[in-house]
Amino acid sequence: MRLLFLGDMVGRSGRVAVYDRLPGLISDYRIDFTIVNGENAAGGFGITETILTETLDAGADVVTTGNHVWDQREALVFADRHSQFLRPANFPNGSPGKGMGVYEAKNGARVMVSNIMGRVFMSPDLDDPFACAEAQLATGGLGSEFDAVVFDFHAEATSEKICFGHFVDGRASLVVGTHTHTPTADHQILSGGTGYMSDAGMCGNYDSSLGMDKEEPLNRFLSKIPKGRFEAASGPATICGVAVEISDRTGLAEKIAPLRLGPQLSETVPDWW
Repeated sequence: MRLLFLGDMVGRSGRVAVYDRLPGLISDYRIDFTIVNGENAAGGFGITETILTETLDAGADVVTTGNHVWDQREALVFADRHSQFLRPANFPNGSPGKGMGVYEAKNGARVMVSNIMGRVFMSPDLDDPFACAEAQLATGGLGSEFDAVVFDFHAEATSEKICFGHFVDGRASLVVGTHTHTPTADHQILSGGTGYMSDAGMCGNYDSSLGMDKEEPLNRFLSKIPKGRFEAASGPATICGVAVEISDRTGLAEKIAPLRLGPQLSETVPDWW
């Protein structure tokens, strides 16, 4: 099966780019399952129910999040209404919504998707992500209950991300990092067969500071005095993510490559598409 993961959508610019390109990507490249991280979709901070449904309508099968999941307070209400919406699974018990789900891909495959947040340099400080993943994997494994297993590991430190990848290596189809909004060049298949990339990057305007209009972040570095709010950059966006071809027999990754489409980064699509 072919799986596409798109990194953090940032603001209207990122949403428009994803909505414009995703349906064609799914159709042209026969993508079986698509995951989009949407935690920065509403002006750079959180996600609304309208944006969630628009993202699903554009072709996403699951929308994951991260530390900004509750920035739009309505998410506390709609999280329980949408099975395709995930918040970090290691939030305390009783939090709205869920952090893991099992979904059917277009080819009929059963795909387990988990959204987990790291703890190094992250706020809030959530439960142990490694123990959380272990508990989830105990519910079923590749080739038995699930045909594919994907972790969106939303974290700051690359050391924590790669260690998480090694921790689930051979037990997951893909571990992809989100949160830093900068695509990494370390896409690989780990020794146990799990596809891995430290950060998928963002779907947003790269002529910015991580998707935010660059003037206010730059001002704060220079003066240490806020002049205004952070605002999502409004220029044309580049969409970034990672594509994986997963074995129908083992559920492990057979091919992995970055996807980058837009005006600011060198465009690349998997040469095996």
